[in-house]
Amino acid sequence: MIYQQLGKRGPKVSTIGFGAWAIGGMNWGPTDDSVSKKALHEALDLGVTFIDTADVYGFGHSEQLIAEVLSDRGGKGEVIIATKAGNDFYNAGQSDDEGYGPIRQTYTKDYIIYAAEQSLKRLKVDALDLLQLHSGDLVKLDQDEPWEALEILKKDGKIRYAGWSVQSFQETNQAFLLDRYHDIIDTIQVRYNLLEREAENVLFPKAIEYGTGVIVRIPLLFGLLTGKFSRQSRFTEDDHRSMNLSPEKLDKYLRNLENSRSLFERYPEQSMAQVSLRFCLSHEACHVAIPGAKDAQQVQDNCAAADLGAIPRQYISTLEK
Repeated sequence: MIYQQLGKRGPKVSTIGFGAWAIGGMNWGPTDDSVSKKALHEALDLGVTFIDTADVYGFGHSEQLIAEVLSDRGGKGEVIIATKAGNDFYNAGQSDDEGYGPIRQTYTKDYIIYAAEQSLKRLKVDALDLLQLHSGDLVKLDQDEPWEALEILKKDGKIRYAGWSVQSFQETNQAFLLDRYHDIIDTIQVRYNLLEREAENVLFPKAIEYGTGVIVRIPLLFGLLTGKFSRQSRFTEDDHRSMNLSPEKLDKYLRNLENSRSLFERYPEQSMAQVSLRFCLSHEACHVAIPGAKDAQQVQDNCAAADLGAIPRQYISTLEK
């Protein structure tokens, strides 16, 4: 495993992290907690020191599983846990049997502080390593309240680092927020992969300018860049990919993937996932990629990419955006 500083102010982390959305037990089809915990243990055994989650993943279940695994191992040690806030599932209308209502984006100062305090309890820590504003739309983030909340939480010792998870497909439109709040924002989390490279245009240059740590989410495009899906692939209604990898989107992505075939052909002994992760980490702005994993085998394949090194820029420059 390779380790590097997460930007100018961030902690040292493994370059391959663990994306913990899927293990929350919602939106990715059926999951088994025992299998999910084995996947987390495998990641930590292989040297992963960065786990990314969110309060809304499984309505707190992902955070709870992470806390259980770290407790089983005697504590978190050098592991950095990044979580997120901004999707209110506590107070958003009529509650279901579990006490949670519909989700709504909420970025008031009071709510962000409240959400952070709930994550502290579920993760069973005294301070959150990294709290990120979770993919808020521009109207909600183009105001001071959520950023002031992060400053207050830092001052009170409830979070160590403050981050921002940039709304997908708005990377250029929202980039000016980094200009405005770069003194507060230690890290940004960005949707970036072989087929979705908008962040390269404006956001990554700004991150380099300010020394902002960059976390790459969706580096395998919901599993499509592992090579296991075809135009005939279909997903159940409880799997968000039934929308995000609909037949129409699958067809578009797979057509665009043909432009990258030459890159995979250069590394025939490496899996598509490994080459795809190496692509993300080859950009000078990027510090850690957080592929999701539902079992230990997926973790092993992902982690192997860390030691394979950067892909030469001349190979990447031949790819069409």
